[in-house]
Amino acid sequence: MNTTELKRQRGRPSSFDHEEALGKALQVFWARGYEGATMAELTDALGINRPSIYAAFGNKEELFRKALGKYLSGPVGYFAEAMKQPTARQAVEMFLTKSAELLTNKNNPQGCMVVQGALSCGQGAHLIQRELIAQRKGYEETLRQRLVLAQSQSELPKGLNTFEFAKYLTTVHQGMSVQATSGATKEELLAVVGLVLKNWPTSS
Repeated sequence: MNTTELKRQRGRPSSFDHEEALGKALQVFWARGYEGATMAELTDALGINRPSIYAAFGNKEELFRKALGKYLSGPVGYFAEAMKQPTARQAVEMFLTKSAELLTNKNNPQGCMVVQGALSCGQGAHLIQRELIAQRKGYEETLRQRLVLAQSQSELPKGLNTFEFAKYLTTVHQGMSVQATSGATKEELLAVVGLVLKNWPTSS
């Protein structure tokens, strides 16, 4: 066996599928969080050694960012579609309903990767923590802008504080994520969504 063949056996296999491997890394980070996911778990899940992970994706931080991008465009891609619904109420209904389904889907880790990926962390993970905070704030601001549009179209009361309402809605979503990790069922979370919609503010 020559040196090239030996390196290939110890490193990345010739049939390596980048997207498939990234999907496996996503599952690990989603379940364990940034700091909770060890390199041993990642190499085991991806089926390649540490140098090959670095060669394919960069360091652990970069791998997490790539996995997060896959999460945002894939499992939670429904958020962008929800914001395009004809009314803000329909937008929030779709957002929270789809979230309840995703958060409790037994084929995936329970909870939201953006919410729980780095809630508490050591010094080395603060950059990732800040990036996830920025993602959450981005979702909140997008919701607020959708509420502002609804307000301008007389769907919502003019006196409604859109900052507070957007904060309320994102707090509900984040609470649903925590509840899901504690074993809440889809039906239980949908009941919470029902309460939000039941108390939806309307223009008089």
